[in-house]
Amino acid sequence: MRKPPLILFAAWFAAACADIPDHSVAPNGGPSAARGAVIAQARCGGCHATGRFDDSPMRRAPPFRGLAERYPPMALQEALAEGVVTAHPAMPEFMFEPDEIGDLIAYLDAL
Repeated sequence: MRKPPLILFAAWFAAACADIPDHSVAPNGGPSAARGAVIAQARCGGCHATGRFDDSPMRRAPPFRGLAERYPPMALQEALAEGVVTAHPAMPEFMFEPDEIGDLIAYLDAL
């Protein structure tokens, strides 16, 4: 009995894709830049540019890509855990969970 070519292709494609790493989740459940990008966009993207080339929706809000130049990302770890407080009233205070902090720092490192 001969198998239809479409089934053979589907089986080959599934086997070939099994070896492609999933970059959305870091190995061993560690920090993930992909998850950090999602968190940055969801929690900060209303005001800040969170990508490599976009403009901040709020003109005076600095883009995330510049944060890593101004501050070493690991130095932000404590501020993210205790709550980011700024001198301007438009920015709300943010506090992040430890896994979110690792993901955000991984994302800032990737920028």
